[in-house]
Amino acid sequence: MNGTKNLDVRGLSCPEPALRTRLALQGLGTGTLVVLVDSSTSRNNVERTGRQLGWQTQALEEGATTRITLRK
Repeated sequence: MNGTKNLDVRGLSCPEPALRTRLALQGLGTGTLVVLVDSSTSRNNVERTGRQLGWQTQALEEGATTRITLRK
């Protein structure tokens, strides 16, 4: 299923952001997932999760929030 999905995991403690990202990516299959995080730990874990599942990741810091775009 192609498409774009947004996931806001700001304020959640690890490993919750990575777990929610994994579930969203598995449900999406292909397309784009934009994940909003608010800590460097969450950023690292979400990016690592995406790469492990074969997704391309790109992070953009926007103030206190980082927008991680995952594409496949």
